[in-house]
Amino acid sequence: MKLYQQPKEQVMEDFQVDLENGLTDEQVTQQREKYGENKLPEKKEDPYWKVFLKNFKEPIVIVLMGAIVLSLLNAFHDIQIQGNMETGYESLYEAAAIFILIIINAFLGFWQEISARKSLNALKEMNSRHTTVLRNGKWQTIPVNEMVVGDVVSNQVGDFVEADIRWLDVNELQVIESHLTGEADAIEKDMEAISEDVELGDRTNMGFSGSTVSNGQGVGVVVAAGANTELGNIAQMIESVETKPSPLQNTVNRLTKTLMVVSGIIVIFTIIAGIIQAGELSFESIGSVLSTSIALAVASIPDALPAVLSIVLTIGASSMAKNKGLIKSLNSVETLGATSYICSDKTGTLTKNEMTVVQYYANGHKYEVSGLGYNPNGEIKNQDNDDPVATSKAFLYGAVLCNDSSVQENDNGEYTPLGTPTEVALTVLGKKVNISRENLQQDKEIVRTLPFSSSRKMMSVVVKEKSGKYTLYIKGAPDVMINRSSGILKDGEVDQTEEEKNNFMSIVDDYADDALRTLAVGQKEITEDEAMNGTTDTLEHSFVLTGVAGIIDPSREEVKVSVQTLHNANVEVVMITGDHEKTARAIAYDLGIVDSKSAPVVKGVEIEKMSDDELYETVKETNVYARVSPEHKQRIVIQLQNYGQITAMTGDGVNDAPALRVADIGIAMGVAGTEVTKDSADLVLLDDKFTTIENAVKSGRTIYGNIKNFIRHELTTNVAEVLSILIGLLFFTQTIGNVPGATPTLSALMVLWVNMISDAVPSFSLGYDVPEANIMEESPRDPNESVLANYTWSRVLIRGFFMGLLVFIAFLWAAHQGMGSSQAQTVAFLTLVYGQLWHVFDARSTRTLFERSPFENKYLVAAVLFAGITSFLVTIIPFFNTVMGTAPLDGYVYLMVLFIPAIPTLILSGIKELFGVKIW
Repeated sequence: MKLYQQPKEQVMEDFQVDLENGLTDEQVTQQREKYGENKLPEKKEDPYWKVFLKNFKEPIVIVLMGAIVLSLLNAFHDIQIQGNMETGYESLYEAAAIFILIIINAFLGFWQEISARKSLNALKEMNSRHTTVLRNGKWQTIPVNEMVVGDVVSNQVGDFVEADIRWLDVNELQVIESHLTGEADAIEKDMEAISEDVELGDRTNMGFSGSTVSNGQGVGVVVAAGANTELGNIAQMIESVETKPSPLQNTVNRLTKTLMVVSGIIVIFTIIAGIIQAGELSFESIGSVLSTSIALAVASIPDALPAVLSIVLTIGASSMAKNKGLIKSLNSVETLGATSYICSDKTGTLTKNEMTVVQYYANGHKYEVSGLGYNPNGEIKNQDNDDPVATSKAFLYGAVLCNDSSVQENDNGEYTPLGTPTEVALTVLGKKVNISRENLQQDKEIVRTLPFSSSRKMMSVVVKEKSGKYTLYIKGAPDVMINRSSGILKDGEVDQTEEEKNNFMSIVDDYADDALRTLAVGQKEITEDEAMNGTTDTLEHSFVLTGVAGIIDPSREEVKVSVQTLHNANVEVVMITGDHEKTARAIAYDLGIVDSKSAPVVKGVEIEKMSDDELYETVKETNVYARVSPEHKQRIVIQLQNYGQITAMTGDGVNDAPALRVADIGIAMGVAGTEVTKDSADLVLLDDKFTTIENAVKSGRTIYGNIKNFIRHELTTNVAEVLSILIGLLFFTQTIGNVPGATPTLSALMVLWVNMISDAVPSFSLGYDVPEANIMEESPRDPNESVLANYTWSRVLIRGFFMGLLVFIAFLWAAHQGMGSSQAQTVAFLTLVYGQLWHVFDARSTRTLFERSPFENKYLVAAVLFAGITSFLVTIIPFFNTVMGTAPLDGYVYLMVLFIPAIPTLILSGIKELFGVKIW
């Protein structure tokens, strides 16, 4: 039998509770050894050195390290065997340049992870407070981490509940548990055993760690501490969730592994070709093609891919931050674009978590109230456009006076509530027509307050009027107050008929059907003796009901449009809440999450009874879940993922954190969210607006499109590099002019320059491209789809083939013109550079370069100019002539290599534009 199902006497006996003396020091030590300390488990983080070394496991880095080995071998061959110091040093330069590139990539990855690293510090902070316990016969204040199971604890208004407690004595105790349950309202606590098996939010005789006491007092016994509390269970659930690679990481990993194999095959083929051409297997025959092998190894891998990925994702993250979306994990930027399900908590995410009166019935009339949340801007109207103060004054006065709450405006124009959410809603209602407790008390003195109790479900205040008369104002549950009333105020008269009572309760039921919480208000005149000496039993009856308020935690105004936009983008929105079924369905219908007021709602108790297979069958047909626990949220997300869906989970409470961690992308509220939730999330909404998620999905799709474009661009360049060098290896075997046979078309450092500068820099700028039209009307991409799907592979191969062929032809032409090896390689180098700079404008679109203005991305234009100018400069600056093997050219040659490489891109794009050929 669970603790909440046991009578308090049984609990006291089991935990050996002494309400007179509490625990002794000896018992405290024994309990701590038996049950552990009241603090949450700490996760051991990887040391910095391990984080740094982890970056060297990337497939691309392994290939580059292989290129370093080949460069060193080549240097050894040239210096020790050939005695050629010049080419030997060139090989050493190559090795050093590649090593520097690897270190830069490693530091980028290291910095990214260290910057994003966060732990459960917010949860630890919960254990830095103090609490009151009974020990050695005295009440004393101790640090919360010194609490032990069996401690007798006292909690007052404003206290945090610092461990899981079974209440033994309560006095009007109300506790806010929204961090665990998602419910905005305080929960009334009692001591009675609960016979049924109920969810956490319905365990009214229990207190849970991290909750806040909003009213009354309570004494209880600690039944769970630290890791064994409900909060601790959530912390352990967070720890147990493994971080999964994003869809982009998966597809890039597959691509790089493929390229590793291709690179290995090419290098082996090159060495075999060198041996065949030499006619013998010797160190000489292998050494003769090592330079070409190194160039091919570097050429076959997009060396800048890790850096470009990080920078483009950072550009996307910066763009999101400007739009109030803070990305903690760079890979999450792209994951948003593949999201197909958004599972959202209700309270604070889809709703404002600000209880608001939206309707009320008073004096025989129905009133509609505009304005949502705690901001008092709004109007009250009825069908007759009567003055609400004149026609419903009695109800409004009672609602404001019988009330302990207030709302304060800060320097930023924001409103801060003080008091229970429902009372705050009534206070704000009064402020909308300039009725406040402070103003009323100028003529009305509150002389007594009879506080709310869960047993009578009412609260009353005794007010002395300016005339000297006394009035009792009452508010409470309508079903209780109707039975204690003498009649209902209607058009200024008291109607005592059953017909009006039935009408009043019918309105209450209508409000409930619309998921409104109801609160009735009444009043009666009393004598001075009753005012001073009357009890709740003698006073709270035979009063006149003046009205009833319909209160709701309102939907966020912008969410309805966002939900529709996401539906148009074929992204499903699912509500997962700890609130009641009727409320969840009504809010979901209002927001357009479901299209029927009778849409199915699956409750937590039903999920509890389902196997994973049964839940798997349920999740695809359900968009609303109610009264769920953190474990249920995780199970729902996991089953959606089993369908292959990329799932995002939003939330603001601690109860949302495990589901945020297990989801493909966790989204936390930055304003209303707990620190624990923010730590567990990948995306933090700085404005708490659901619309920001919609914008983030659009940004994610845009960024993925840009990433796909730059990968296509880089691979096209790689194909051109490999092809031009391979053709030279196979066919340039005899000396032509001043160029010896077997001279590589491009040197390894030239290839490295192209990959890291003239190719990578424009690729960075593709991250700033705006989305192509109708991006939010497409379906989410298949996460298993290759980044080179939809004819991208064919475009890479075809355009790379023509570009590489042109590079080799330029090399041959230069040789036939009598140029030396360095000049011929420089001609090939610049032909490749300017060819891929022309191509980058075509790579911006899935269609052709004629579809988009080249000037709408100013960063790309600047990057192309930078790459083009610096590539020209490395051919005329002596230092680069020595290190890279470049050489100055005649003016007319520079003009040729600038414009002729545009021909393949312009012709292929023109054919595609005219005939719609998809394969290129």
